[in-house]
Amino acid sequence: MITSEQKEKLRGWFAGRLPDDLFEELTEVTVDREEITVIGRIPAPRLAEDVSATERAAAVEGRIQEFRERTRESRIEVAREAEHKFRRKVSWGVECGTERALFTHVAAPVMTRLRQPERQVLDTLIAGGVARSRSEALAWCVRLVQRHTDDWLSELRESLENVQRVRAQGPDTEPEDAPTDTGVMEETSSSGDEDG
Repeated sequence: MITSEQKEKLRGWFAGRLPDDLFEELTEVTVDREEITVIGRIPAPRLAEDVSATERAAAVEGRIQEFRERTRESRIEVAREAEHKFRRKVSWGVECGTERALFTHVAAPVMTRLRQPERQVLDTLIAGGVARSRSEALAWCVRLVQRHTDDWLSELRESLENVQRVRAQGPDTEPEDAPTDTGVMEETSSSGDEDG
């Protein structure tokens, strides 16, 4: 887990490095051990107020696709610099009107061992058509927990940041210039779609 200060440095780097005309606003920069996700707001299409919801949704979808194609090269350039600097893949997304769209992003495998009652939960989700596989069912469960426990998870993250601050003040800490295992400098490979 990385600290709030490291997140602020990451966000600051992107805010300073992104071309001024890329987004109307940089809305979110999130990071974990494998990936940095950068999301910005783009202008919604200008439409008459009386257009149908279907037409509005199609216009937003078209605007997002146009943005993705038009900015591909500049996003790839920024992503390559960031991947070298922070040793993580960079993924992109946009907010347009009320819609949010993520472009190519990392789906990291996670190994886990589950006992029979836990496997039965996943198998029930598969049998009920909620998921096609145990992997998909587990991802569904994680999203469900995330949706219903945001406050609790936020409090847990804050507690972990406090633990890291206390550890950093201990006698075995390295000088500030030395690389630390904070997660920001962890090596990942650059493979897959180069859509940034």
